[in-house]
Amino acid sequence: MASGTTKSKRELSGAAKGYLIAYNVIETIGWSYLLYLLISFHLSSSDGRSLYEIIKWPLIIFQNAAVLEVVHAVTRIVPSNPVITGMQVASRVMVVCGVILLTQAARDSIGLHLALGAWAITEVIRYGNYVLNLIGGVPYIVTWLRYTTFIILYPIGVTGELLCIYAAQKEVAKTKLLTIEMPNTVNFIFNYQFILIGVMLLYIPLFPQLYLHMWTLRRKVLGGGSQPKKVK
Repeated sequence: MASGTTKSKRELSGAAKGYLIAYNVIETIGWSYLLYLLISFHLSSSDGRSLYEIIKWPLIIFQNAAVLEVVHAVTRIVPSNPVITGMQVASRVMVVCGVILLTQAARDSIGLHLALGAWAITEVIRYGNYVLNLIGGVPYIVTWLRYTTFIILYPIGVTGELLCIYAAQKEVAKTKLLTIEMPNTVNFIFNYQFILIGVMLLYIPLFPQLYLHMWTLRRKVLGGGSQPKKVK
């Protein structure tokens, strides 16, 4: 989870609340812009530029800004679980900085389109929900979207991430990017392809846990098919 989740029992200071509102507003605008760029790329001429060339800097800025959410959770200015928040943020940052930024294959993969679409829609809803929660009024439809769209978007996003990583590891195998082979002066071996394969394998145990965590939150917030709870 991330900054601005349901209000904690202790009241936020004015400065902390103002900071969280500003942070979540900026992220909402940033991801709305990324969604606009993605839609525009597919509906209009891109002047010969790739999707990556169009979204590179906004993606780097607004995705890496999510690292602050781990800080928010650790310092308890939001009631999020630091471990779960860390896993969610780390997977995205790894894909952006360790895969898409480093390899042409990942940039050219359909996975980038899938991941970016799922990320952008999810984040616009998520950060928008946090802003409304912080200012004291979340329409039920926004809450419903926050805890329902993940059912489809989460698997799509994970599929896109895995496709990007898979494409990247194939390129790394050919180019030896970030790879150190023997013999060398320090007698040290590092194979980035194995790291990427290891990251892919981590999705097997971690994705079900995070997905089920979202289902648990959905039941808690929306109820298990009974009358929806009123959201303050």
